[in-house]
Amino acid sequence: MLKGKQDKSNLPSRHVTEGPSRAPHRSYFYAMGLSEEEIAQPFVGVATCWNEAAPCNISLNRQAQAVKLGVKSAAGTPREFTTITVTDGIAMGHEGMRSSLASREAIADTVELTMRGHCYDALVGLAGCDKSLPGMMMAMVRLNTPSVFIYGGSILPGRAPTGADIPAEYANRDLTVQDMFEAVGRHQAGELSDGALDVLERVACPSAGACGGQFTANTMACVSEAIGLALPQSSGAPAPYESRDQYSVASGAAVMNLLEKNIRARDVVTLASLRNAARVVACTGGSTNAGLHLPAIAHEAGIEFTLEDVCDIFRDTPYFVDLKPGGQYVAKDLYEAGGVMVVMKELRKAGLIEEDCMTATGYSIGEEIDRIKGEADGKVIYSIDTPLTKTGGVVGLKGNLAPDGAIVKVAGMETQHQRFVGPARVFECEEDAFDAVQKREYEEGEVLVIRNEGPAGGPGMREMLATTAALSGQGMGKKVALITDGRFSGATRGFCVGHVGPEAAHCGPIALVENGDIITLDAIKGELSVDVSDDDMAARKAAWSGPRETIYASGALYKYAKLVGRTKYGAVTHPGGGDEEKHIYMDL
Repeated sequence: MLKGKQDKSNLPSRHVTEGPSRAPHRSYFYAMGLSEEEIAQPFVGVATCWNEAAPCNISLNRQAQAVKLGVKSAAGTPREFTTITVTDGIAMGHEGMRSSLASREAIADTVELTMRGHCYDALVGLAGCDKSLPGMMMAMVRLNTPSVFIYGGSILPGRAPTGADIPAEYANRDLTVQDMFEAVGRHQAGELSDGALDVLERVACPSAGACGGQFTANTMACVSEAIGLALPQSSGAPAPYESRDQYSVASGAAVMNLLEKNIRARDVVTLASLRNAARVVACTGGSTNAGLHLPAIAHEAGIEFTLEDVCDIFRDTPYFVDLKPGGQYVAKDLYEAGGVMVVMKELRKAGLIEEDCMTATGYSIGEEIDRIKGEADGKVIYSIDTPLTKTGGVVGLKGNLAPDGAIVKVAGMETQHQRFVGPARVFECEEDAFDAVQKREYEEGEVLVIRNEGPAGGPGMREMLATTAALSGQGMGKKVALITDGRFSGATRGFCVGHVGPEAAHCGPIALVENGDIITLDAIKGELSVDVSDDDMAARKAAWSGPRETIYASGALYKYAKLVGRTKYGAVTHPGGGDEEKHIYMDL
């Protein structure tokens, strides 16, 4: 684009910058030091989820300044604003986790409201923690502005110091926050001293950035590239790397290119690009939460792409990237091995990439893959011809216990552990389950059922990492199974099935399970069933007393519980971009 007076007749910012009637509005811009030339240029929202809650977000403010330089270099006027983040690592294991998934909707809503209220023409969004990534991408698709997404980058791996009172399995290897949650279980079991726990908590997270394994943040960062909203290779560099600023500058310039060419978010996010993104989740052993976030992003574009559709792709995609928690390596290692684009290059060799999808560069994903010179290193990224397993690292389950489906991560799980049959031990909430695990009030071979933790019933669909990590720390991760209508962290290991739908609050079958019912979980066949006849289930349903009462009778979580839809569609809170949508923001 050329500097100077530009035609804004088709851009939203004309409503606040053009004509005599907008003199009051322009006076505000002059008050902030903008020049006449800057007011005449397109306005680009630069949205960050910066806060001081956790290392995931702490570097986003720095990176936003670099984005603004990129926008300015391409004759745009950047307008920075922030939105909230709820960081799961801090919210985990207590009532705060109820805010996590609801924050995804709040992020999308507040970015939308800010863009609408101030009539910005394009959007660059920076996010660092789990729900902030899909929340920001949802806003882009909802608004259908020219948009570029930037991940804040991962944390560097930690290391235990030599000579400390640290068990051998923690020495001389990368540490992540997952190790800390599991260390709590070992400490409770008397296998880890107070001193060792104290040392580990001080070294596990040594820098800014989001959790380093292929947990939800890094999974959705990979999605941002695969789906086309982020510049190729931009998601990989760790947060402390100065190269992140270069990607930020490039992203600011790129959004101006998209604006000039009128390439909008829904030109990028299509059914085909969603399928590409699901492939990348599967082959990297990504977080089960992608099964929630991909349908939610699709919903904003009016595309029906459900949990079942995601799981169908998972089922026939090889798993060939060896990342934690199921594997050995962290995000920094993936970046150094060539990143997401080398992964997609491997998928293309097997015909598993739809190449015509548009990206934030203005070129197709196929054209971007053509530019990649790197190859699979056989260590972090295996050849797709010799994968870790022939099917994806995440699997969908369905059956009379989950008519709407459920999801489980099997990355790193031996085949013999992918089937589990045992009696149910039912808990009405996560706290009850965690307390029982701490007291070892469960038996080997049982299926722990945690219900009333769905989007509406929780409310908030909490993650169960504290409970699953405690089980792993007690050495019971392979000796029991766990199912819930809530979620699991991307860091969860073991046979842990989440997103069971319909949820208990909607009288799904999980609401009717009783202690001792025999439950079958089979990740090979894709089955989640309970050995109770249809007649007995119907009788239990007739006797059901209704959803469990919660303490959330007002406030944001009350509103969320009233509005949120079914898990299989992404647990969204509005009609989306389908038939009920009567306008698109960019066309107002």
